[in-house]
Amino acid sequence: MTASIRIDNNQKPEPTLFSAIVTPHRSLSSTGFLLVMGLIGGVSFVGGIFFVLLGAWPVVGFLGLDVLLVYWAFRANYRAAAAFEEVTVTPSELRLRRVNQRGKVVEWTLNPVWTRLDRETHEEFGLLRLFLVSRGRRLLVASFLSPEERANFAAALSKALGEARRGPTQAVVS
Repeated sequence: MTASIRIDNNQKPEPTLFSAIVTPHRSLSSTGFLLVMGLIGGVSFVGGIFFVLLGAWPVVGFLGLDVLLVYWAFRANYRAAAAFEEVTVTPSELRLRRVNQRGKVVEWTLNPVWTRLDRETHEEFGLLRLFLVSRGRRLLVASFLSPEERANFAAALSKALGEARRGPTQAVVS
């Protein structure tokens, strides 16, 4: 007697109920950055010339140091903008993938049936923090968003979790 095993590699992938990539907001474009740095550099240069004419030439070094510190702060801010969160919900799993500015990836996979959203709200400011809670784990999510955007994100994610709890549905066409 011969036994045969049939492996079906043509399984359909699960439908994605929700998918979002959350990134930090940066309001200053690269052109704006160049304009701001040019303005700061120009003001420091003119101020430096003024102090040199007054005989206070050591002030020029401090003005140059100010420009370098502002440049360094902007560069650090833009590096931090490389971080993001990716949230994906299918009928059988909720995946939270967090990538920091250095590229380090941390990933959690949760069962959407047992996952709930926990909200910390303030009556004046709105939704301050949003957490995914499952089996004793409490994961902060969508921290980059404003309170209004976080509320919209929570509504969409909550809807997707509800769909996952209902289970797969099949359309019947007659």
